[in-house]
Amino acid sequence: MSEHHHNQSIDSDHAHHAPDHHGHEDHADHGSIKTYVIGFLLSVVLTAIPFWLVMGEVFEKSSTTALVILGFAAVQIVVHMVYFLHMNTRSEGGWNMLALVFTLVLVIILLSGSLWVMYHLNHNMMPGMMPDASHQMHKMP
Repeated sequence: MSEHHHNQSIDSDHAHHAPDHHGHEDHADHGSIKTYVIGFLLSVVLTAIPFWLVMGEVFEKSSTTALVILGFAAVQIVVHMVYFLHMNTRSEGGWNMLALVFTLVLVIILLSGSLWVMYHLNHNMMPGMMPDASHQMHKMP
């Protein structure tokens, strides 16, 4: 085998094992056992506290309990996204975070708009709730 052919095969071997420097070096962190354990422990705590709030009837009003549980649920969503889905501003060049923000904005608009429409439909369409409704019903033929 000639020296030239030998150098070509070595160069082609190095080409296959060389790091890719074409903009693909910013791969997402895949976490370690430590981060998974931290995420798991936080998830257990964020599940146990709302369970205790409901079973122990800590708050007198159920609406207060529901709001606190919704707060814990929001925090738990963030914990899952950070510790298990490895979402941060660096992963995928920031596109994951941009997609998440866009999704959250759409969900907030959808939920608030739906609640607003349902409230106003309920308020404007229920004749029994209006003060003049009883008089209008008696005047009907």
